[in-house]
Amino acid sequence: MLASPAAADRRAPLIWAFGDSLTAGYGLPPTQGFPAQLQGALRRQGVAATVRNGGVAGDTAAQGRARLRWGLRGLKVRPDLVIVELGANDMLRGLPVAQAQANLDRILTELRARNIPVLLTGMRAAPNMGGDYARAFEGMYPALATKHRVALYPFFLDGVAGRRDLFQADGLHPDPRGVAIIVRRIVPAVRRALT
Repeated sequence: MLASPAAADRRAPLIWAFGDSLTAGYGLPPTQGFPAQLQGALRRQGVAATVRNGGVAGDTAAQGRARLRWGLRGLKVRPDLVIVELGANDMLRGLPVAQAQANLDRILTELRARNIPVLLTGMRAAPNMGGDYARAFEGMYPALATKHRVALYPFFLDGVAGRRDLFQADGLHPDPRGVAIIVRRIVPAVRRALT
């Protein structure tokens, strides 16, 4: 059973970063991944939050949905914020946008039912996916945020995408400097979502 909101008020905020390899910190030491860098940035700004890593490399939105409940149980307490960062692997595999959207919808429905605030992060489609796919894929994030009345950070890789010097050798996963830019840009949205 998750701790009550009254108990949550007596502890530092808990943020669960729930996503794929971009959240997990693929190819990076744990101290240089997104959760650790976000926690450090928040603490430097006076927000004594703990950020737990709920990222799994390769996860699609369906795989994220499948592990959501047991992931929440594993936290032992109700998080004060869940950052949902999923969909990139659906796009890279060319899976139907409707399928990704339905799975993200279920994730957001479950979190809303538990009264857990959410920051949904968007993603852009790769240029080779074509215009129709890109419009549908990129449009699903604001549509879901509006439907579920959750905060939206439009593009997780803002400030990093297209900068090869900020990515690891695979060209898909940010290096520590890239993660630092992501964190610097997303921190204001995280702080707003926590209040």
